Amino acid sequence: MIEILVTLVILAIGLLGVATLQFVASFNHADALSRSQAVLVAGQVSERLRLSAFRLADTAGKIIDEGYVNSNLYNFANLSCSSSVNAHACFCQQFPATLANCQQIDCTRSQLSAFDAYQLSCASIQHNPNMRVSVTCADQNTADATPCSAGSRYTIMLSWPASHWRLHTSTNVSTHTACNPTTNDNDDCVIVEMFL
Repeated sequence: MIEILVTLVILAIGLLGVATLQFVASFNHADALSRSQAVLVAGQVSERLRLSAFRLADTAGKIIDEGYVNSNLYNFANLSCSSSVNAHACFCQQFPATLANCQQIDCTRSQLSAFDAYQLSCASIQHNPNMRVSVTCADQNTADATPCSAGSRYTIMLSWPASHWRLHTSTNVSTHTACNPTTNDNDDCVIVEMFL
């Protein structure tokens, strides 16, 4: 009888270890999927910035349309949804009537930046509905009228709420300040910096 009880205790400890491993693996899998998606979308953003860049007559380098760094164009901030469904179902399964569809018509630079921001926002939430896209620039020449002058550094950031297994335990987790501009945020992110 004692041997059976000892065997059951050992078996219970082993099963507890397997359950913990499964718990940690599920969080790591979700984080890896979000990180992979973020890297792919960041690559798409950088390619679209390069493709849309143009040269002004009085500049030595290329610039992009101001819309690409307009935070109101990303993450559907310029669109509204009358339904309570998730953002992907609301905005991405049917093209919004308020945007110009640049796959069907010739678009201006500002229309193209809004169209690209919409498509990139849809790509970012395809696997993680909480992922957010932002594109900013550190203006190289603040004396001119262009918000992002030639030679400016562009920062592409995709962020999402962290899903580390340590967040659900008593273990402290430190997050990078670049991903979390305010102290209450607890996000993971992928950041890509580029020059045109």
